[in-house]
This record gives sequence, structure tokens and C-alpha cells, in this order.
Amino acid sequence: MSLMLVFALVFVIGAVAFFIGRQRAAAHDNGKVKPHSRAHYHGWWAFLLATLPALLLLAIWSIGSSVYLNSHINGQLPAQTAESAIASRTLAASLTKSLANGLRKLEPEAANNLPATFTELQPMLAARGVALAPDTQDYMIPIAVDANRTQDTMQLIGGVLVLALAVAGAVFGLSKIKVRARARNNVERLILWGLLGASTIAILTTVGIVLSMLFQSINFFERVPFFSFFFGTVWDPRFAAAGAGESAGQFGLIPLLAGTLYIALVAMLVAVPVGLMSAVYMAEYASPKVRAVVKPALELLAGIPTIVYGIFALVTLGPFLRDLSAALAGGTSFIQAQSILTAGLVMGVMLIPVVSSLSDDIITAVPRAMRDGSLGLGATRSETIRKVILPAALPGIVGAILLTASRAIGETMIVVLAAGVAANLTLNPFEAMTTITVKIVNQLTGDLEFNSPQTLVAFALGITLFFLTLIMNIFALYIVRKYREQYE
Repeated sequence: MSLMLVFALVFVIGAVAFFIGRQRAAAHDNGKVKPHSRAHYHGWWAFLLATLPALLLLAIWSIGSSVYLNSHINGQLPAQTAESAIASRTLAASLTKSLANGLRKLEPEAANNLPATFTELQPMLAARGVALAPDTQDYMIPIAVDANRTQDTMQLIGGVLVLALAVAGAVFGLSKIKVRARARNNVERLILWGLLGASTIAILTTVGIVLSMLFQSINFFERVPFFSFFFGTVWDPRFAAAGAGESAGQFGLIPLLAGTLYIALVAMLVAVPVGLMSAVYMAEYASPKVRAVVKPALELLAGIPTIVYGIFALVTLGPFLRDLSAALAGGTSFIQAQSILTAGLVMGVMLIPVVSSLSDDIITAVPRAMRDGSLGLGATRSETIRKVILPAALPGIVGAILLTASRAIGETMIVVLAAGVAANLTLNPFEAMTTITVKIVNQLTGDLEFNSPQTLVAFALGITLFFLTLIMNIFALYIVRKYREQYE
């Protein structure tokens, strides 16, 4: 019994319990006693009792079955030598599970008459589109067959138990339907716990991300001085070979941080004015027909992958700016094809729909009465926008700008293709620079030992980027609270 089938049947049982519970609650309402909850609350309570405990059991059973199956496979593998016990046993278990998954794609007749050797079995699997590692051994075939049989048995038992629990929950929920039963309180309490659980998951995820970066960053700072990382002006990690114990190279953050802020600033100088003015035009001046065309056209930019923007910058915009500067300077180009200006312009174009769409929604949400009151007092439309609408929408606009800045700081592909990977420290926008995110990718790719400083520096860069965005959020919150106006 497959997991998806059990999942679907549980919801079918819950739906049946909902309709029966609602009808039974409606039948109990004879008009003599005022019911505590409306009929659909009783239906939803029966639905929740039928589905939630069953789905919880299904999740626990699936995880437990996977753990048991891995233990079952490891227990049947032959003993390994003391020198290769961990590595070879782990590899053998992985190959056996891959073989077991491949056997499920064979026809029933072939699955019941398997050859004894993997050399004979491999063509049968290849005909079904299954490619296995050549290290697969003959002794793994019966173990894989037994593993599939065990898995099927556990899925059948688990499916029966889950469906039985779903039916029991539905019956229990239907049996508790009475005129004064507090079904509404039960449903709302359960929804409250669900909302609390979702909030807790979000908080714990954030805490987990921070801790995962923090511990590795501490490991990095045990090898590289704190001062030389945060105040160093040279980035030259000098990728050491796997197993190298020395922290060769210099890990100066300043060039990467300057590049991140510089490119983000250029992008914001392009995106914020254009996006904000576009939002004002669409919200206050554009006719419905024009808005119906312009707004989707702007939002179409948000659906273009960032790699496409990067290719556009690399192939079109970068060479155009280089050739244009060469023509203006009489043959000598003062703008590199990969530069801060190129990356900032392309990234700014990418971020225009973010500012425009969010700001348009915020401006549109300003009450119409405020516009009418301002115009009624004799203000022009432009004065109304500057002195009434924009101050009222300022908190939301600041949030849109903050989101835009976060997108700009976290962008990677456009920077790689449009600004390069050189960790330079310069104020010239016509030269190449790189960002923190680009170097995080560089440091985590390649054949490096994970515990080397050249790899661990990526976590230090990541937690630096996290605190940078945190400071931006705090500053935006301060701006919102300072300039927010309360309207009745």
C-alpha cells in the first residue's frame, strides 16, 4: 500500500466525516435549544479528528520504517575488515538500497525469476532504464529482494493502522456531536496551536541557520585572527590542497563587503527611482486600460531568471559600454566589460518590478477619502501625492525598498557574469569588483577539505551577510516608526 494512496484515503475518510458530521449537527438543531456551534464546526471537528492523528501516525511510521529498513539491510550485509568497516559497509548498504529500488521497476515475471549474478541482472535493469554502479555485488541481490519484501510488509501494516486510526477518529468525532457540544472552541483552539506551531517552525529554522553558521565561523576564527578577517584589505585565500593544515592566504573582508555594498548601491539608484515613479504613475495617473498593460509588462521582468540578466550583461550591455567609452575617449576604453556599473545597471533593471509592484499596491491601499479631502481643500494632484499619499504609504514603501536591497545584496549570478570574481578595492565604478555571495559559492565548490580555512571562511562570510541584513532591518524599522502617521 503506497504512501500516497494511504494519504488520499485518509482525506477521503475525513471528507466523509465532515459531511456526515455537518448533516448530523444540523439534524440535532430542533429549535428548542440554542446550539453552541454551527453545523459546519462539528463537521470540521470530525474531519480534524479523522485526519490529524492518522497523518501524524503516518509520518512517524514512515520515518520509523526507513530507519528499521536501513538497520535491516546493514544487519544482513557480510562482515567487513576492520580497516574498511565503516566506509565499505556504508557503501554496500547504499548500493543495496539502489539495487532494491531498481528491482521494483522490473516486470513481475522478471522480478520473480532473478538471476543469481549481477552480471546477468544488469542488462535486465538497463532495459528498464536503471543504471547501477559497477561495484554492486552478487550477494546484494537476495538482500535487496528481502528488503523490498520487508518494506512492502511494513507499508501494508502501517497503511492498515493509519486507516484504522482515521476511521476511529471519525467515529469518535461523530459520536460527540450534541447541541451544546463546543465544536467551535475545539476547532479554533486547534487552529491556534497550528498557527503557533508554524510560527515556532519559522523561528527555529532561523535559529538553526544562525547556529549552523555560527559554530563553523567559530571554528574558522580559531585558525584565522578575527581582526585580519574583518579589517583585512586583501582577499587571497590561496586554495590549499585537501589535507593541508595551514591557513595559507589572506582573508580580508573589506574588498568583498565594499563590492557588495557598491554594486547594491548602484542597483538601488536605478531600481528605486524608476520603480517608485512607475508605481506613482500606475496608481494615480494611468487609466485602467494603460494600467492593465503597463503593470503586467513591468511584472514580467520579475519572472526572468537572473542567469538571463547575467548573460545579457555579459554579451550585450558590458561590451556596449566598453565600446561606447572607447569611442568617446578616442580609442582607449575606460570602462571594462565586467564592471560595477554593468552589474548595477542590470541588477537595477531586474529589481524595478519589485519596487514598482509593491509600492503600487501600497499606494493603492491608501484610503480614497484622504485623496478626496486633499483635493477638496484645493491641493493639486501632485501636491496630494507628495504631501498626503506618499507620507501615508511611507512605511510600506520603506519595506519595499528594504526587500529590494536584500535582493540586491544576495544576488550572485548577475555579479559573476557582469562584475567578475576579482576581489578588488576601488571607488571607480568602471572597474570590476565582486561580492560576498560570489565568494561564498567559490569557497564551497571544488576539491577542498571541509575543515580547511579556505572552506570555513564561507560560513564567516555568510554570518557577516546575515548581520548586515539584520542591521538593515533594524534601520528600516526605525525609519518606519519615526515617520509613520496614524489615521482614523
